Amino acid sequence: MAVTGVSELVRGREARFLSEIEGKGIVVLDPAETRLVGDESPQYRDTRLYVEALLRRSPPTTPDVWIGHQAAIDVLPYQLEPALAALERPRQRILMADAVGLGKTIEVGILLAELIKRGKGRRILVVCGRSMMTQLQKEFWSRFTIPLISLDSDVIRRVERDLPTNTNPFHYYDKTIISIDTLKQDGAYRVALENAWWDIIVIDEAHRVALRGDTNKLNYKLARLLATRSDTLVMTSATPHDGRPESFASLMNMLDPTAIANPRDYTKDDIRGLHVRHFKKDVTAQLGAAVKERKLIKAKTAASPAEENAFEVLAGLTFESFDRRRRRGQHLFRTVLEKSLFSSPAACLQTVRERLRKLEGTATEEAARDRDGLKRLEEALLPITPDRFSRYQRLLQLLRSPSELGWTGTDPKDRLVIFTERIETLKFLRENLERDFGLRDEQIKTLHGQDGTDIEQQRIVEDFGRDKSPVRLLLATDMASEGLNLHFLCRKMVHFDTPWSFIVFQQRNGRIDRYGQERQPLIAYLFVESKTARVKGDTRILELLAEKDDAAQRNIGDPTALYGVFEELEEERITAEAMEDGVTPERFDEWVEERREKRMAAAPVNLLDVLFGSTPAAPGAETLARTRSLPSLFTDDLAYARQALEALRSENPPTWKPDPERNALEVELNADLKRAFRSLPKDALPQDGRIVLTTDRDRVKKAIATCRAEDRRWPDVHLLWGLHPFVEWIGHRVLVAFQRREAPVVTLHGVLAPGEALFLVLGEIPNLKGQPAVHAWFGVRYEGGVFRETLTLDQLLEKTRFGAVNHANPGMTPELIPFQSLVPDVVTRARIHLSEQRTAFNACYGPALGAHLEKLKALEKRQSDQLEIDFPEADLNRRTRERKDARRRQIRAAFDEHVTWVKETMTVEDQPYIRIAALFAGEAL
Repeated sequence: MAVTGVSELVRGREARFLSEIEGKGIVVLDPAETRLVGDESPQYRDTRLYVEALLRRSPPTTPDVWIGHQAAIDVLPYQLEPALAALERPRQRILMADAVGLGKTIEVGILLAELIKRGKGRRILVVCGRSMMTQLQKEFWSRFTIPLISLDSDVIRRVERDLPTNTNPFHYYDKTIISIDTLKQDGAYRVALENAWWDIIVIDEAHRVALRGDTNKLNYKLARLLATRSDTLVMTSATPHDGRPESFASLMNMLDPTAIANPRDYTKDDIRGLHVRHFKKDVTAQLGAAVKERKLIKAKTAASPAEENAFEVLAGLTFESFDRRRRRGQHLFRTVLEKSLFSSPAACLQTVRERLRKLEGTATEEAARDRDGLKRLEEALLPITPDRFSRYQRLLQLLRSPSELGWTGTDPKDRLVIFTERIETLKFLRENLERDFGLRDEQIKTLHGQDGTDIEQQRIVEDFGRDKSPVRLLLATDMASEGLNLHFLCRKMVHFDTPWSFIVFQQRNGRIDRYGQERQPLIAYLFVESKTARVKGDTRILELLAEKDDAAQRNIGDPTALYGVFEELEEERITAEAMEDGVTPERFDEWVEERREKRMAAAPVNLLDVLFGSTPAAPGAETLARTRSLPSLFTDDLAYARQALEALRSENPPTWKPDPERNALEVELNADLKRAFRSLPKDALPQDGRIVLTTDRDRVKKAIATCRAEDRRWPDVHLLWGLHPFVEWIGHRVLVAFQRREAPVVTLHGVLAPGEALFLVLGEIPNLKGQPAVHAWFGVRYEGGVFRETLTLDQLLEKTRFGAVNHANPGMTPELIPFQSLVPDVVTRARIHLSEQRTAFNACYGPALGAHLEKLKALEKRQSDQLEIDFPEADLNRRTRERKDARRRQIRAAFDEHVTWVKETMTVEDQPYIRIAALFAGEAL
């Protein structure tokens, strides 16, 4: 017998029972058999707590924001829009594509909070880059109290050691975060993933899993598998496509495989509701002072004689053996060398020597000429020592000058990040800056993708943001330019080498120029001025790129639109092409626009129109109007928690003490609470076993900042709200005050007339998946044993003043027999009321269901028609026929699954779940 839980304690949990063995003890709970019992607690405290606990387990059933906006965040309306867009759809699958630094993590947290509250977030998997794991884990816990266990390399080994053979490791924890590099170990985890299921999967930096040729096939295959392993799929990316419609379509098809028939040709209507994107310029008014205006510093310097010699040698070289074999889209090898030299002589030397090794043993005349050219360049590079390396000397001046960056490395609140694309340059900078600034080894850290475990990389990022950490300088390659928050103690950043891609500009700058930066970001570029004509023109083009990036951020919002290719390597190729074609700085704008217009005209899908034109920021007031408050019998969560702890004093509760001045309470964890918290991250709880819980959001946000100032990695103050495990634990404890088939009686002398009875009823009608589709609290009112009316919850609470007023409990339960005899009729009235609710639901969603199914039929026909276009019968051979048949089966399976899911979600059962929660009565007649 397969069952799905629908009541407040087991909602959403699935189980199987052997009916022959366990079925004999199954008892059907008939609400008509509810027994009315007295409540002898002072001021009916137990009833109030009992009803409150039931209310708090009530899932919202409207597509509004009910709880996410109450997290430890500054509520910005545009950050609510992704959750609202997702909740409007039957299935919450969405790409959150806001520009760099606008708070996509907060947007994800808001949606996750809403789904958890709705009973759709018991099992969660977050997939991200390994350096992002700790940052995301802390953000979700600190602001939303969503506990994610980090499945880093150490934890996975421990889990696999502790589990029996053939046990799925992904069943060990319900809520986890794992790096994509760990997951894509195909042989190790594919079978486990295929047999695991989550309510929600989040994929961070989703552009890394889009279909982009052969460069990321493992990531793409992994994401396609993950897309089938959850109801809800959330993707995030500030750079969600590369300009090729097929790439963006691959992400959209993971979200909804029925949406796009032809991945080369689709419109915004095909993917409406599947993505939300804002740029900073769109939400400036909402951001206000939350984002500071950046200041750019262009630090120029004349090339040294040694550098000029190297530039001249390089400008005169050609490389026949290399360039003849280059593939389409590859740079000329001289351009490769120039790019490396624009990073550093050390990087260029490494490139030269690698190519010399490749030429060893090659005896052609072309190879001999190329070898001679490389050796001449090597000889020209060797004299460029640090004191002759003009950009490095300008960097020292830039850092030391109070009128520029004024960085000394001594102020713990003045951290510096320097980006470079080459690891050899990074090594050069570490060695020389450590010497020239007298930095100790622990004061300077490097971050790149070729060394360190996931745990070590997470620790470096975390230390860079902690006050008491000795780290003052972070040297990073572009592996650290995606997603990481480096702005806590850092507002100064240097591009040691200038990016050739607008996407890299965005990602690098976004590490410190982002939502939450409290000081003005200072971003510096280093440019060398050479007398060598070719180098002079090329460096000026790089300077123009930096200027265009800044101007685009202020005006159109998205600098990647300037080239119109939206992919890092393609942007670098265009920059290289301009240099190789000898485009002058004066003609660069015209040259770029000509090529952009040609590309856009040739593209079958205008992704600028499809993606960017679809989600203008809604007016803030309009969005905020869609936030709601959950019903409660208490003024706030603190009042509820305090009264619950008071009520539990006779049941060996944890030791606790209130702190009313700070809207907080301190709780010492007992064995029961430790068991309840066993699925929390190990660092989320203080070592002394005491937790501080507060309803003061500002205090929580301050604690998040303070933990970076002190020698603590996680905040010591927790947000006390509906999603904290402590509140869930309280709910479980107060519900046992009355047994399942009992309803407490509250006598309201002088409030209700003699013989008047108001039954508080909870009713729920699940859909075919066992999820609540209709959830209603209502009152059934009688006078003298005669039914009078059905009241809404608000009407009942207004009439009884229960929760608003502390009603005295005389300790004398009235004669209950007259009221008990009404219980069967209450259930009958409740069924009638819920039947009306079901009819209203069907009237509302029935046409929508029919329209959605018709739309799916049309979409399936479009995909089938496209299949015939892609595989015309006349051209089929055995292999292509097999591919066509496989694709037809794939289409059929995708639509069958989607149709089944939609029907099960939007079709409600005809048997409601009914619970009589309490009786409010006047004196018995």
